[in-house]
Order: sequence, then structure tokens, then C-alpha cells
Amino acid sequence: MGHREDLLEGAKRCLLAKGFVRTTARDIVKESGTNLASIGYHYGSKDALLAQAYVELVEELSVAFDGEVRAAPGSLERFAEVWSNIIATMREPGSLWRLSMEVVSMGDQLPDVRDHLARAQREGARGFVALFTGMPEDEAPDEVVDTLGVFYTTLMMGVMAQWTFDPKTAPEAGQLTEGLRRVIEAATRT
Repeated sequence: MGHREDLLEGAKRCLLAKGFVRTTARDIVKESGTNLASIGYHYGSKDALLAQAYVELVEELSVAFDGEVRAAPGSLERFAEVWSNIIATMREPGSLWRLSMEVVSMGDQLPDVRDHLARAQREGARGFVALFTGMPEDEAPDEVVDTLGVFYTTLMMGVMAQWTFDPKTAPEAGQLTEGLRRVIEAATRT
């Protein structure tokens, strides 16, 4: 690996160990075996490097969302299976989702990082559309990403906050699925 990749891997380890706010450029350099100047050269700033490292951590974890999904795309069963997989990642010790809440809460303090992550969130919404509907990501129209993708992203943020705040009372996939079923039922009553 070159310095760029070493920095990224070191930043990932630092994020998971210390969080965004407590990670210093020196921590990253020590963890990656590089030098301070290489952060600026390859990423522009420590915050830009940490934002990229965070996005890659989320992308790596999102592979677990697919898990054992067998139900038909768009079905309530698929909704339950996917949410079960997502929630399983929140149960793990040192969950990335705790770091995510830190990043969300400090967004206004780091506008460049927030802008970078907002673009990544849009791609995450596109990924949710593909995961739940079976539609290839590159075929998801913006209109679908801006509605269905935003719906799933919003639900994800709420579930993430609840699991971070109080895992004992946080929702399970079955509760979310039953809630959605009730919304559908109420919306289709004539």
C-alpha cells in the first residue's frame, strides 16, 4: 500500500477506537506509519481524510445488510429481513453506528465534512432503494431516490439513534415491519 491507502486504513482504525472529535492528525500518522505532510498532500485535511474513512467504513458494513435476504423485492418479508440484518450490525460491540451519531451531531461544526457526507448519504439512499426493491443502483431514478431512498434513510437515522440511545428498548425488525403494515393498511382503507 502507498501512503494514501495507509492513511485511510489508519484513519479507519482511529475512528473506531477514538471517534471523530478525539482523533488527531498525529494519531492517524502514528497508526498509519506515514507523516503529517502526507495527510494534506493526499486528502487536503485531517477532516477530509476522516470523512472519507467514515464513508468507507459504512460502505464496508453495508455488505452485511444483504445477509440472508431471500424474500421478494418490495415485500414486507424483504423489509423485515433487511431490517433484521441492519439491526444485527447495531448489536455488535463497538458498533460503527455510535460513531455515526457523533458525526451527525457535529455536522454544523464541520461544514466541509457535512457536505462530503451529504453526498455520500445520497448514494446511501440509492443503495437502500436497490436493497429493498431489487432495482440495480445505477438504474434507480432520482425521483425514486428522492422519495423511497429518503424514506429508508430517515428510518435508518431514527433506528440508529434509538439503538445508540437505549438498545434495551430500541426497535426490532418485526416491530418496524408491523408498523409499516399498519401504515399501509390505514392508507388503503376506503
